[in-house]
Amino acid sequence: MAKYATSEEKSETYWKKKLSPEQYVVLREAATEPPFSGRYVKENSKGVYTCAACGAELFSSKTKFDSGCGWPSFYDSLGTIDLRPDRSLGDERVEVICRRCKSHLGHVFDDGPKPTGMRYCINSLALEFRKQ
Repeated sequence: MAKYATSEEKSETYWKKKLSPEQYVVLREAATEPPFSGRYVKENSKGVYTCAACGAELFSSKTKFDSGCGWPSFYDSLGTIDLRPDRSLGDERVEVICRRCKSHLGHVFDDGPKPTGMRYCINSLALEFRKQ
């Protein structure tokens, strides 16, 4: 699996110390947590979801919805993510990464609700939640 450099050029040793082993394989090696296993799948409080690696604000609870897919889903971001092609499973998908630290967050699909029609399907292990 791909490993990503960060804009701040943190070493993989740094990330291994900062993140839990489970977070490391998701955020730095682009793994996916099992569906319905994440702590934020059923979270309904108001607040902001941040990158578990660097703290960048990624998604507002205002755009979270229950997609039934097993991962926290959002129909819009706060503009702090980047998208790139992912062909790791043979089919082309679109990977979502943190713009600040280049960590893997999940994938985005075009089958979400209005107004954007997008479904950002994000690993709970890639997120922290700050209640407002």
